[in-house]
Amino acid sequence: MLVSFLPWIIFDVIAGPSTWKLAAFAALVCTIALIAPDLRRGAVKILNIAGLLFFAVISILALVLDRQDLVWLETYAQPLSNGVIALVALGSLAFTPFTEQYARESVPSELWHTEAFHRTNQVLTAVWGVLFLIIAVLGLIALGATGSTADWLNWVIPAILLVLALRFTRWYPRQVHARAAREHTVLR
Repeated sequence: MLVSFLPWIIFDVIAGPSTWKLAAFAALVCTIALIAPDLRRGAVKILNIAGLLFFAVISILALVLDRQDLVWLETYAQPLSNGVIALVALGSLAFTPFTEQYARESVPSELWHTEAFHRTNQVLTAVWGVLFLIIAVLGLIALGATGSTADWLNWVIPAILLVLALRFTRWYPRQVHARAAREHTVLR
């Protein structure tokens, strides 16, 4: 799953007032590189599709519009990208939680249709969706901040939140599995 975040990370790290076009092109190329193997396997992931669409639109806007028409994008590029990820993650809860696509790569297929598998991925997807929503809001708040406050809002707090989400993503499925094993043992 982390590999699918790579284009978004590239965009967030590179995007700035004078570098967001380069960030969009770099993220688009990275997204295309990620989607190519998925296309061959016939299993394109929603986060990669969203990245392809988002970075393609931004790249096209960068090519066809004048700089003064893109000041809004230059200003809001990072909060916008985090908001898109949040929207994709939270929106996927209505269909197939986006984390489920990644979980299927490491979980036996006989578990894919269980309630525990689906519920675990709903929780993980909700955590990631809320995380990126918070990061988007922090980015918007940072636009009015200066100095170290802006750095804390744009980089430090989001980095801490990402580490916490990664740890939760590793911990939570193990807890669900351990609980299921305990319940199975009690039932015997």
